[in-house]
Amino acid sequence: MTPDILSKIMPAAGLATVKYAPLLTSAMAEFGINTPARQAAFLAHVCHESGSLRYVKELASGAAYDTGELAKRLGNTPEPDGDGQRYKGRGLIQITGLANYAACGAALGIDLVNHPELLEEPIHAARSAAWFWNGHGLNEMADKELFGAMTRTINGGFNGLDDRIKHWLRARRVLGVV
Repeated sequence: MTPDILSKIMPAAGLATVKYAPLLTSAMAEFGINTPARQAAFLAHVCHESGSLRYVKELASGAAYDTGELAKRLGNTPEPDGDGQRYKGRGLIQITGLANYAACGAALGIDLVNHPELLEEPIHAARSAAWFWNGHGLNEMADKELFGAMTRTINGGFNGLDDRIKHWLRARRVLGVV
């Protein structure tokens, strides 16, 4: 993946493509995102989740993840102790929740439980996205073009589906997916 190709897929990313192209290329190779169809779907979701490579930390406070059923599902503690804010979305696909941070950190060999901000570093932002993608069966969904299912797996719903599809169609065109 060259910066030029990534720029065609994510035209709003600007110079971030220079920084992220080699990191995404390496992360995709590491986690089996190794066909144009898989790469197009992966990059479309990365584009949406990161605002075209601008954000590696969720803009919301994370308070919504601090208590209740959502906190429990994400592996955060049930009491309002700041887990939601500490483990809010980070990385290019917005890893969220203590359980995901712990699993991601173990897989990548970094201490994300004690240092969640490491997911804001470009290399970890790219690798965490590819790790999540591979670990949640998204390569197989991309092979079958189950774009809605991919969106639900990443987002828990269909937030931004139209935007994601727009990026996917552009990525498919650029990467020659027919």
